[in-house]
Amino acid sequence: MKKNIGKIDAVLRILIGIVLAYLFYENYVSNTLGIFLLTISGIVILTGFARWCPLYKVLNITTYKTNEH
Repeated sequence: MKKNIGKIDAVLRILIGIVLAYLFYENYVSNTLGIFLLTISGIVILTGFARWCPLYKVLNITTYKTNEH
């Protein structure tokens, strides 16, 4: 898998995922919406750590710069 998510994009995804999971665990959202947001948070966190997004691949989008270390 070729990386297609840059550092800033990855950090933002991870932070957003953590916030969504926090909202679920603190019962700010519950029921179907809570489970949906928890699922989205897992996907967002996973793509943030992997730095690869299948949707970006399909849409031919990249925020990854080749000179990032």
